[in-house]
Amino acid sequence: MGSSALSLTLLLMSFIHSGLTQERPKAVVKVTPDQRVFRGETVTLRCDIQRAGDIQWTYSWFKDGNTLYPYTTAAEISFTASVSYSGEYSCRGQRSDTSAAVTLTVSDLPRSTLTVTPDSPVFTGERVSLKCVINSDHSVWRYEWDKGSTKVSERHTVNRNTLTIERSETSDAGQYTCRGHIDGRSVSSQSSSAVSLSVKDLPTSTLTVTPDSPVFTGETVNLTCVINSDHSDWRYEWYKGTNNSVMLQTSERYTVNTDTLTIRGVNESDQDQFWCRGQRDGRPNSSQESERINLSANASRSAQISVFNILSFLLAACPYLLATVVLLFKCCRARVISTEDQSQYVVTEE
Repeated sequence: MGSSALSLTLLLMSFIHSGLTQERPKAVVKVTPDQRVFRGETVTLRCDIQRAGDIQWTYSWFKDGNTLYPYTTAAEISFTASVSYSGEYSCRGQRSDTSAAVTLTVSDLPRSTLTVTPDSPVFTGERVSLKCVINSDHSVWRYEWDKGSTKVSERHTVNRNTLTIERSETSDAGQYTCRGHIDGRSVSSQSSSAVSLSVKDLPTSTLTVTPDSPVFTGETVNLTCVINSDHSDWRYEWYKGTNNSVMLQTSERYTVNTDTLTIRGVNESDQDQFWCRGQRDGRPNSSQESERINLSANASRSAQISVFNILSFLLAACPYLLATVVLLFKCCRARVISTEDQSQYVVTEE
């Protein structure tokens, strides 16, 4: 009998102990949109009670161990983040354990820095890259580009944080800025400082011919290319032809000497369009093409002089020839008249 009472007592004590030591529900803090946010974003903290059942809970919120909201029926709290809101947040239900602390970091909006390659000014036709660097650990930025108060032209190429202008034009000149957005978030980086892009035309080239066209076959002709530039390290290129232009090199009759092309013994095969341009290793690396000049070659001057002399002689001799013809005509006429008179005399005698 005593043994049975002892067993019953031990059983009751074990039930009581198990009830007292039953695990309490756990609380977990969830942060939206992220534990790292930027100033101005809306942050939501939610206190989830595991195995909460159908009980109407009352919650307490803590920041850095200090009570933030002592008693509230809201499982969520929301606020607009500022840097002072950074800290460790935890929560507890009225019948739960206190959650593990979750660290919230609120940062100022990151700065954006815009760089241009190559350095401004650039020249028409050059490839220009504008790179936007955002000082942030986030790597999911979507970049936005502005030129003045408008979006950049659709003909430009955007690849992540780089805007590329394949062949710059003078219309591309202006003030450029960039900034970044995070998809699904109401945040953007600070806009970069405006960067001025200046686009200049390539230096002009002017082609001159000595002597003036038309020239005469057999003459020596010099074509000179003048590039309007402060640089002196130009390499000159010479072209002949209309549709399929051929670059000229020094040959039997053609001599290329820096800015001058010399044609010796011009003939009819040299009648064509000529033009020039400059190339160099630095920027600008080329000049504009010169205007096309048509070179015309006429018959040689000596042949023209011979024909001129003959014509001049004929013109000078014309009065004498005319006088001679008149005299011959008069002589012939006088002879005819004399013959007629003699014929009449003979008839009368009979």
